[in-house]
Amino acid sequence: MTNDTRVRVALFDYGAGNLHSLAKGLEAGGAEVEITTDWDVALSREALVLPGVGSFGAAVRSLEGRIAEVRAALERGLPCLGICLGMQLFFPDSEEGEGSGIGLIGGRVRRIRAATVPQMGWNDVEPLAPADPLLAEFAGLTAYYANSFVCEPEDPATVIATSEVDEDRFAAAVRRGRSWGVQFHPEKSSAPGLALLRSFLRQVRTPTPEPAREEGR
Repeated sequence: MTNDTRVRVALFDYGAGNLHSLAKGLEAGGAEVEITTDWDVALSREALVLPGVGSFGAAVRSLEGRIAEVRAALERGLPCLGICLGMQLFFPDSEEGEGSGIGLIGGRVRRIRAATVPQMGWNDVEPLAPADPLLAEFAGLTAYYANSFVCEPEDPATVIATSEVDEDRFAAAVRRGRSWGVQFHPEKSSAPGLALLRSFLRQVRTPTPEPAREEGR
């Protein structure tokens, strides 16, 4: 793939972790990645990735004064992939810490109900029918989790996949518009995770509509 066909992706840095493996995974999928702490830069690229490192409180501090602008960009259709904490930032707030998230998806972020917290390791991800284009190539996958909190959207139609731990079923992936969130870490999930990053980049290149879902699912 030549450079002029690579998707220009901003990988936002909350200042709390090493983003090297995620950047490498995106580059392998066909992205030109720029790691940035500048929202002006982040919102000017073809796509935005919100990574899963750090705490909710620290991450929302990076949003101070820019929440409305970031939300407006996502609502206008800037493609975004939120990973773990990045997915939780789509929501208004979290039990993990004070501060306001982007508020793109209504609902709450709560502590996972499991015997051992955090959930660390591999777990099944079950895409819901009809399959979202992001997950269309997966009948199911096993992905790597490292999380103490999970998301509960108000609208069940935003949930595109689920997982379960200790009988606590939760949203493994969500979507609103051209923003997707995954609670697991694709960059730590071996070949299936890299395939998911490639799938996200395909959605950036070739927009696809959200599949219709049954009411009350």
